[in-house]
Amino acid sequence: MRLALVGDRSATVRSHVRVPLLLEALREREGLTLDAYWIPTEQVDDLRGFDGIWLLPGSPYRSEDGALRAVRTAREHAIPFLGTCGGFQHAMLEYARHVCDLDVAHAENEPDAERDLLLAPLTCSLVGHEGEVRLAPGSLVGQALGAERAIERYHCSFGLNAAYLPTLEEGGLRFTAHDEDGEVRAAELPGHPFFLATLFQPELSGDGTRPHPIIAAFARAVSAGVLTAGRP
Repeated sequence: MRLALVGDRSATVRSHVRVPLLLEALREREGLTLDAYWIPTEQVDDLRGFDGIWLLPGSPYRSEDGALRAVRTAREHAIPFLGTCGGFQHAMLEYARHVCDLDVAHAENEPDAERDLLLAPLTCSLVGHEGEVRLAPGSLVGQALGAERAIERYHCSFGLNAAYLPTLEEGGLRFTAHDEDGEVRAAELPGHPFFLATLFQPELSGDGTRPHPIIAAFARAVSAGVLTAGRP
């Protein structure tokens, strides 16, 4: 099971440091061995040969285009996709531009952008924050967590511009996790084998020795896709 870990790997990004631990935990606890390849955003080309694509935190990415290309490949070719923190933000940006045909920008990538911002600075930064999220019944994220609420950890300063939520929903996205104030914290794409993006970082849960349920669900979706394709 070939997994593309898309992100500009850095020892200073806690989620990146956690990934090897989580992959080992998936092997030991879930019996799922993922053959993972780190791919810097400026080196993203054709990812169609991978069985799963995980767009990791660590923005601003060196290449916005590379991050968006990874999302688009997963979305258009039914490859299981997980996007966390910056991965969530760029999944929303890709969908807004390529599905909803919106000319929008990410403030972190274009701080002086003249066009409208889809991703804007949060009124209150979530760097180092831990808070409750409420999960939509029957959603992918709710099923993964097996609960209606969860406590999750963040490390970000940008979020969705609420003015665009109706357009994104009309375009097919489903927003399935919100904080106590009703702000979007996760989105998914119905009809896709597994397409989930979270503003929170499941990589930061616990001490890394037990995979977060979302990461485990993603790994199982990668495995299911391989079996469906008839590969050992």
